[in-house]
Amino acid sequence: MSRSAHPAGPRHADVLPEGHYSAPPADLNALDRKVWAQTVGRDGDGVLTVGGVSVTRLAEEFGTPAYVLDEDDFRARARAWRTAFGPDADVFYAGKAFLSRAVVRWLNEEGLNLDVCSGGELATALSAGMPAERIAFHGNNKSVEEIHRAVSAGVGRIVLDSFQEIVRVAHIAQSLGRRQPVQIRITVGVEAHTHEFIATAHEDQKFGIPLAGGQAAEAVRRALQLDGLELIGIHSHIGSQIFDMSGFEVAAHRVVGLLRDVRDEHGVELPEIDLGGGLGIAYTSDDDPREPHEIAKALTEIVTRECEAARLRTPRISVEPGRAIVGPTAFTLYEVGTVKPLDGLRTYVSVDGGMSDNIRTALYDAEYSVALVSRASDAEPMLARVVGKHCESGDIVVKDAFLPSDLAPGDLLAVPATGAYCRSMASNYNHVLRPPVVAVRDGEARVIVRRETEEDLLRLDVG
Repeated sequence: MSRSAHPAGPRHADVLPEGHYSAPPADLNALDRKVWAQTVGRDGDGVLTVGGVSVTRLAEEFGTPAYVLDEDDFRARARAWRTAFGPDADVFYAGKAFLSRAVVRWLNEEGLNLDVCSGGELATALSAGMPAERIAFHGNNKSVEEIHRAVSAGVGRIVLDSFQEIVRVAHIAQSLGRRQPVQIRITVGVEAHTHEFIATAHEDQKFGIPLAGGQAAEAVRRALQLDGLELIGIHSHIGSQIFDMSGFEVAAHRVVGLLRDVRDEHGVELPEIDLGGGLGIAYTSDDDPREPHEIAKALTEIVTRECEAARLRTPRISVEPGRAIVGPTAFTLYEVGTVKPLDGLRTYVSVDGGMSDNIRTALYDAEYSVALVSRASDAEPMLARVVGKHCESGDIVVKDAFLPSDLAPGDLLAVPATGAYCRSMASNYNHVLRPPVVAVRDGEARVIVRRETEEDLLRLDVG
């Protein structure tokens, strides 16, 4: 098929169907710097490059789909968070966003700590040399085996999520002759302005111990009484993909109120407060995230002000950025398979991946950007929906976007800001193989997580 052989779908804004999209950009070849990693650009032919390597070369060498990660961008963002909060605070990278042994080594070299929430994440961290004392272990249902391994390894903190877990961790620590540093995760009743599945501080959800009704205060009483535990602070996390700092202000006020009550009842000033992560990134041009130094300044001022009002010493602050570090550093590279115009609606563009490599659109109604990256085009824009190859009508990668109307099979598309929660939530739905993660730096590209093979699938199928 020639690049102009198929009938195009809607092109002009005055004939577009209703939907959630902006007017077509003036130049479809231009890159919105908010949604792309720092070393991404275009060469003279309009081909996207990252770290000095073209996406056409990446596709030829590693195939598609593939997650392409800008290592320099990752390191720069990690340093920015570390620098913003300084030596008197702790930055824990949230490993659930994306974790590999290469990432663990980068974090270690850049001076960040690591937050894990499963035995597998803990194993990855330890195998890559992250010092155990710089690891925090989260989770609402840690198994006995996971807790035993964490305590045995000497993790720096375990975040307690229930009354049962308080006793469980204390018992295991005592049996190992340890006194395990812990924090208690509380829910402070803050409604974060985000999707309900990633809002985590309202009472009606699975994480933490509610502040309401005195439950959090009772959890503190029990933890202080157990010899196997060293209670070092309170943990609060209000949600994810958050741009509005007002939720953190309310959360800090309520957490500091609990710290004041603990001092008044027990004569103990807990030395740490963890405000979690969840700061948003730019997935589209409509998103306007804050810089790390702005976030650090705002959170530090909020906690300091609240502690001064409560006549408390300001505790050491911890934060847990995951998405904010790795999210913008990567894009997913796809090859176009079919282009299907629907008259009066939009053009469906099918790529060789989909919901098995990015479930967020289906799960959270997430918004993404997309660009033609294997060439430049001066064709008119058409309204497109980028969809995957899976046997699901909800298999949508980008719901509505403008792409050149001469788009054709074999073209390469890239979806930016896919570094967080895409590979880590990937699946083998329809027995599709999970893509590799390719790290690029200084003109060199290397696989840090290899592509799955059919042999991998069949090896697990022991029937």
